[in-house]
Amino acid sequence: MSFVPPGTGWPEDPATADTPVALDPADVRRLAATSGTLAELTAGQSVCRACPRLVEWREQVAEVKRRAFADQTYWGRPVPGWGDEQPRILIVGLAPAAHGGNRTGRIFTGDRSGDWLFASLHRTGLAARETSTHAGDGQELIGARVLASVRCAPPANKPTPSEKAACFPWMAREVRLVAPYVRVVVALGGYAWQAVWPALKDAGYELPRSRPPFGHGAEVEVRYAGAPVTLLGCYHPSQQNTFTGRVTAQMLDDVFTKARSLAV
Repeated sequence: MSFVPPGTGWPEDPATADTPVALDPADVRRLAATSGTLAELTAGQSVCRACPRLVEWREQVAEVKRRAFADQTYWGRPVPGWGDEQPRILIVGLAPAAHGGNRTGRIFTGDRSGDWLFASLHRTGLAARETSTHAGDGQELIGARVLASVRCAPPANKPTPSEKAACFPWMAREVRLVAPYVRVVVALGGYAWQAVWPALKDAGYELPRSRPPFGHGAEVEVRYAGAPVTLLGCYHPSQQNTFTGRVTAQMLDDVFTKARSLAV
C-alpha cells in the first residue's frame, strides 16, 4: 500500500479506520462544516481524497520514494494542521513537501524548510526542540499552530486553482475553530498571504477594505470579536530563499520574536 492506513499506529495519526473520507469537494465542504472540534477536523483532513491528481501524486511519491529515504515508510496522506489547540500564534504555509510532510506525516517536518522554521521557533521560545524530524519525536509547539492552505503535496509544489478551492473549507474551518485564541497570524510566503485572507473573512474577522501587498515584515491589524489581531508577512524559508540569502535566520527570528511579543 502506498499510504499509511488510518488507525494503524502511526504516531500522531488523528484518524481511525472509521473516520469519514471526503471523496469530492462537496464532501470536503460538508465534513469541514460539521467538524465541531480540531480533533474531528484534523482527522477528516488527514484522510481526504477529494483531488484525484493530488491523491495520485502523493501516493506515487510514497511508493517510489527518494533514494535517501528508500528504507522508510512514507505517510502518503494529507498533512493536517498541527500544534497548540488554543494557539496565540497561527503560522500558515502553502503545502506539504513531497519528501517532507508527505513522508513524515507532520507539516514542515523532514525537509530543509522545516529545519529552518523549527530552529527559529525554538530560538524564539515557540517550539520545545530545535528540530522536527518525524511524528512522535517529542517536538511540541508552544502557543503556536502550523497549517497549510493545501493539505497534500502537489506536483512541482503547484496546486491548481481547483485544488486550492477544494481544500479551502479545511483551512477556513481550522482558522474559525482557533480564532478565539489567536492574536497573531504569520503568513509564510506570498501565496500563504493571499490564501489566508478569505479564510480570515470566512471565520468572521474584520478586514481592511483593500488587501495590503505581501512583503517580509508586512504588518496589518485585523480584528476578531472586537479584539485586535496582527497579520505578519514572512518570506518562506524555502531552499531557494535560504541559499540565496533572501531570508536569513535572523530575519525569521525577528518575525517570530515580534509575533511572540504581540501575542502576549
